[in-house]
Amino acid sequence: MIDAALVIMFVSPSSLHREQHRPSMLPIVGNGPPGTFVVFPDIALRVSLPTDQIVSAHDGGGHAVVGFGGMRYVGVDNGILIFTRVRELLPEDQLSPARSHTMRLEARWIVNVSMDGRTVWPRLGISD
Repeated sequence: MIDAALVIMFVSPSSLHREQHRPSMLPIVGNGPPGTFVVFPDIALRVSLPTDQIVSAHDGGGHAVVGFGGMRYVGVDNGILIFTRVRELLPEDQLSPARSHTMRLEARWIVNVSMDGRTVWPRLGISD
């Protein structure tokens, strides 16, 4: 179990892909950290995640599980789960100015979402 404010368990099969940090002799400001993606091999899809918000992640057992430190689940709109950034985890100079403040993920990619240790999606017996 991952200890984070927001934890998303993705469907099987899925895995994580993290881009490598590329050191440079030139100072790069506002570029943000290398990308992190959830890969769904069955549908040949790679979905970008906000790397600067990830506090823990693993893909053992055939599926990805990712914990975010400064994001919250908002709800579902037409089969799309919506998450918003509520606080930054890194100093401003380590973040991309083009970063998104909303993350949208298709419900079919996700098994479970928990916030502060309790399941918030799917809400059994309640349709969103």
